[in-house]
Amino acid sequence: MSFENAHQQFIAGHLAGRPPGERRGRLERGHQHAEVLFLRNVWWPLRGDFTKLHPEYEVMDWRGRSYFADFAWLPGHIRLLIEIKGYASHVRDMDRHKFCSELNPETFLQAMGYRVVSFAYDDVEQRPELCISLLRLIMGRYQAAEAPVSRLQLMEQEVIRLAIQLTGTVRPQDVKEHFGIDYKTAVRTLRSLSDKGWLVPSCRGNQERVVRYELAHGVLDYFS
Repeated sequence: MSFENAHQQFIAGHLAGRPPGERRGRLERGHQHAEVLFLRNVWWPLRGDFTKLHPEYEVMDWRGRSYFADFAWLPGHIRLLIEIKGYASHVRDMDRHKFCSELNPETFLQAMGYRVVSFAYDDVEQRPELCISLLRLIMGRYQAAEAPVSRLQLMEQEVIRLAIQLTGTVRPQDVKEHFGIDYKTAVRTLRSLSDKGWLVPSCRGNQERVVRYELAHGVLDYFS
């Protein structure tokens, strides 16, 4: 099935399941270009379907007011909220009051057991492969059984987490000791992540030999 047909059925199904009112109106008004672009560029290439995904998902905040997340992924006990944020509406046009109003609901949702993940619109549009990799990392921690991946993919995901724990820089020796593998395998894994754009090799002085790898620019922003 093509993305267009699957997306049409996805939205139609959720509209049919919502009675007239704000929840239905929010879906009709809120599911626009940015949300569709995320589904087309990131979610569909990663998952290939919209199972357990809910658009314009309503959650009540501490004031009893409705908060609508762009998407909620709810497979069983997992509660992952996804937001697509454009620069104009979330940064350029924001004053102090809006800034507080932006942060408080997300903090409350985290306290209520939701994991809130935000993607920049520019990344969704221009660097969807980065968004896919980040979302795969996050979802992989919850659904290893449902979406089996190769041992290499699992190793690469854990190496990225190790690099984050080590404040953005990791050496082959770090990988070797952390995972109990041989040095050549550690080097091969780091080179693979470098080829995929996650890590940047760093040499000492004028030497050509790579001594460590640093997280590519922008990766830490999603985990800070």
